Amino acid sequence: MSFVEERDVGNPNNVDYPICIWAVHRLMGVISAANPTFTPSELAHQLRQVKPALIIAHTQTFETAQAAAKEVGISERRIVILEDLDSGITAPEFSPCYYCRPWEGKERIAFLSASSGTTGVPKVVAISHYAVIANCLQTAAHNKVGENYTSWDKQRYRAGDTCIAVLPFYHIYGLDVVLNLIMFCGMTLVVVPKFQFVPFLKSIERYKVTHLMVVPPQVLLLCKDPVVKQYNLSGIRMLLCAGSALTEELAEQLYKLLPDTEIGQAYGSTEATGVVSIWPVNQKRGVSGGQLIPGTVVRLLKSDGSLAGYNEPGELHAKTPSAAMGYYGNDKATSETFVDGWIYSGDLVMIDQNHEVIFIERLKEIMKVRGFQVSPAELEGCILDHPWVADVGVVGIPDEYSGELPIAFIVPSGNILEKEDASKIKASVIEHVARHKAPFKHLARVEFIDAIPKNPSGKLLRRILREKVHILITRQSRL
Repeated sequence: MSFVEERDVGNPNNVDYPICIWAVHRLMGVISAANPTFTPSELAHQLRQVKPALIIAHTQTFETAQAAAKEVGISERRIVILEDLDSGITAPEFSPCYYCRPWEGKERIAFLSASSGTTGVPKVVAISHYAVIANCLQTAAHNKVGENYTSWDKQRYRAGDTCIAVLPFYHIYGLDVVLNLIMFCGMTLVVVPKFQFVPFLKSIERYKVTHLMVVPPQVLLLCKDPVVKQYNLSGIRMLLCAGSALTEELAEQLYKLLPDTEIGQAYGSTEATGVVSIWPVNQKRGVSGGQLIPGTVVRLLKSDGSLAGYNEPGELHAKTPSAAMGYYGNDKATSETFVDGWIYSGDLVMIDQNHEVIFIERLKEIMKVRGFQVSPAELEGCILDHPWVADVGVVGIPDEYSGELPIAFIVPSGNILEKEDASKIKASVIEHVARHKAPFKHLARVEFIDAIPKNPSGKLLRRILREKVHILITRQSRL
C-alpha cells in the first residue's frame, strides 16, 4: 500500500490522518474525528461529549480547535498541531506497543464517531476495534478480494490499483471503505485534502486512478459539467456511489459516461460501522443498495409489527459482527436503536427475490445533505435563538445536487412583520444559521407559517411540513 498526497488549502484530509489514527490506537487510545468545517461551538459540543485528553489539529483548523478547547476548559497545551511539512510526522526512537487481549477487541472503543442516530441532536457512536476490522473483512470477502474468481483484468480490487480519496476520513464512508478497505487491498490511495472538481479530474489523469468512491453530488458533477469532456476517464475500472441513494436517471447518465466501468451502490450506517450491503462482483452494474455482506442478517418490520416479505416495504433491522457498541454516554438513545442485538435503522427499504436491498426513504427525521447527516432539531434550536422567530420547524426540500437541503418554516415573533420587510426577516434567519453552523447545514429557504403543526403531546408533525414543501415545489413547477 502507499499514499500520495495532493497539496491544497482547507485540509479535511491529510496523509498524516491515518498515521495519527494508527499511532493513537497503538497506544490503546480512542479517536473521535471531527468535521473541519465545524464552527467552534459545534466542535465544542463534540468535545463535551467525548472528553478528549488531546486534540490533534492542522494549522488551518487550529483557531477553531483553540476556541472550542477554551470553551470547554481544555488547555492549549493539549492541542497538537500538524504542520504542513513534507517530512510529515517523525516517529520517536521508541514507542510502547500494546495489543488487545483475545476478549478485548469487542470491549475496547476504537472510534467515537459523530452521527445523528435516528432522531435528535448529534450523538456519538462508540465503535470497537473488533467492529472496524470485521466490517473491513466482511466487505473484502463480499468483493472476493485476494481470490482468483475471474481473470486478473476483471477482478474488482487488485493490489497495485489506485483509488482517489475525495471523501473525508472523519466520515464512516471515508474511514471504513476509502481508507481501511483500500489499504487492506494493497492499493495506492491518492489523498485529496479538499474536493474541488477540476483538480479532482486532473488528479484522475495524473495518477492514473482506477477506482472512484463518491457520493451522488459528485456523480451529478461528472454527468452534468461540460468540463468533464476535457479529461480522459477511460482508466476508471470501478465506481462506488454511497452515502445516499442514486436516482435511476442519474445512474443511467453515469453508465453512458463510463460505459466500460463497473458501477454500483452500497447501503450502510455509522451504527453498523459502515457497509451493510453492496453490489456483488458478478454484476457489472448495481442498480440498488446491493446484497448483504457476509455475516449480516436483516429483517424488515412493517408498520403493523409483522415481518415484511420480498418486495414489501419495512423498517430495516440488522444484525452484524460490525455493529457499534451504542451511543457513547447516551443510554436512552442506545436502548432505542440497539435492541437485542438488532440495529434499528429507521430506514424504509424493500428486499427483492435477488436479495437486493432497495432503499425507499428514511423513517427517521434526519436529513442527508451531500451525504452528511443534518439534524432538524439542531437547526431548530439555532433558529429559535433568533429574536424574530417565535417557533420553527425544519424539513428537507429535494435538491438535484445535494439530495435535499434544509428549509425552515418559521412563526415570526410578535408584530415583527409590521416593522420589518418579509424578505429582510428571511434573509436574517438564513444569515443567522450560516454564522453558527457548518456549510452543509445552511438553510436553502425560509417560509412563514401561522403555527407549527404539533400533536397533543407537543411533538412536531413534520409530515405536514413535508406536504407544504410538496405544494411549494408543485407551484414552482407551474411557473
